[in-house]
Amino acid sequence: MVNDLQGEANMSPMVGMLYSAVKENSQRLQLITKDMSQEEVDYKGPDGSFNSTAQLMRHILYVDLNWVYRMKGEPLPHSLQEQYGPMIDVNNRLPMIQGKSLNMLISEYEEVLSMLKDICTQLQDADLDRVVTFGHENEKQATIRWGLWHMADHNRYHQAHINLLRKWYAEHSPSK
Repeated sequence: MVNDLQGEANMSPMVGMLYSAVKENSQRLQLITKDMSQEEVDYKGPDGSFNSTAQLMRHILYVDLNWVYRMKGEPLPHSLQEQYGPMIDVNNRLPMIQGKSLNMLISEYEEVLSMLKDICTQLQDADLDRVVTFGHENEKQATIRWGLWHMADHNRYHQAHINLLRKWYAEHSPSK
């Protein structure tokens, strides 16, 4: 297999390259979480104070979902905010997620990736220059180009946390 950042046939070259970076990282996320038990998906570290894999995966999904709607030029529908949000809880932490199966988390994320693919087939490379707002209060600005890059980078960033949780779980799991 040859790794490459070539987009889909019906995408503009730069849009396709950025989309493929997001897609590749989503595939890697599935690979590094493969065969996790429910106990491991919900595991919050040796002292229980870290975000679980479930929380991190939901967070990745919610960040990406928000970017999809920014790219569409539409607000995130309230129904999706209710279903997948909020971004952070009242304590400024990722919301608690427990008992949600890995298959369900992956399936939900694949729906967001499908939405991203749809919007990327509609974008032209020139659209990457469009500026959108983001942040907890839409206080920041970025181009669509940066947003697509950020989706890939953000996913990969949290994969490192998941890998650390997996290491800790293997070392400290009560079910060992």
